[in-house]
Amino acid sequence: MNQLIKNNLLGIKELSLQEIDLIFETADYFKDVINRSIKRVPSLRDITIANIFFENSTRTKLSFELAEKRLSADVINFSSSSSSVKKGETLIDTVNNILSMKVDMIVIRHSSPGAPHFLAKHIDSKIVNAGDGTHEHPTQALLDAYSIRERLGYIEGKKVVIIGDILHSRVAISNIFALQKLGAEVMVCGPATLIPKYIRTLGVKVELDIKKALNWCDAANILRIQLERQRMPYFPSLREYTLYYGVNEEIVKELDKEIIILHPGPINRGIEITSRVADADNALILDQVENGVAIRMAVLYLLASK
Repeated sequence: MNQLIKNNLLGIKELSLQEIDLIFETADYFKDVINRSIKRVPSLRDITIANIFFENSTRTKLSFELAEKRLSADVINFSSSSSSVKKGETLIDTVNNILSMKVDMIVIRHSSPGAPHFLAKHIDSKIVNAGDGTHEHPTQALLDAYSIRERLGYIEGKKVVIIGDILHSRVAISNIFALQKLGAEVMVCGPATLIPKYIRTLGVKVELDIKKALNWCDAANILRIQLERQRMPYFPSLREYTLYYGVNEEIVKELDKEIIILHPGPINRGIEITSRVADADNALILDQVENGVAIRMAVLYLLASK
């Protein structure tokens, strides 16, 4: 396979194993590019990409923008906080106005689940989902899986636990889909109130004891508590959450084996993870950031080549 089947990247669920392998192979090449003295290639010259973010973002937005510029694309950045959306303009009208400026591709983040899928049905442009509500975040899952493969050599048969706020996390869902397609066993761990009831139907294990979960896994992906999405208290206090589900140096030292640590960011140090764990040699957090640029370069390049 030398190209993606669909014209958009809306979710991991829609990708085949062969397409994920293709993205990884392409990212291998682009990772070499971004680590050489001249970090730019002319692959997307004359292509215009609009980053349309209806939610706040730092890492994802910067990562996409850097990936686009490394590919020599023309880039337009859109923020809803300073746009006509505040005046009542609809999503489709906003995007169509941007497309009328001859934009070839859209990278969109939106608070509503399914927003990129809705757009894909109504506009004629390639779309990359940069996160839609609590639904999916496909490029984050790809870079997480890519980082695990890079450190461990392969993913098939490996055990990966996702710890934290599973209920409100689009990263967790996309990671589950990606890791399972790549042959990994997946477990989720956290307070029972933050684990959705349907999660077992996805074929994942559920563990409420963090020490058991960490002893089981080869890799742990630690999520922050998404207080901005919570409309009610799901646990007594952050202090109590940290006491029972925070990953600290003492817990890691007690494990029977060494595991790798991932975190999609932003990190709340001292809550879900301590600084000593986040900055340790077995933590891939900064590798994830670097790999995110390569993965997004690969996705944009493969979509544009269609």
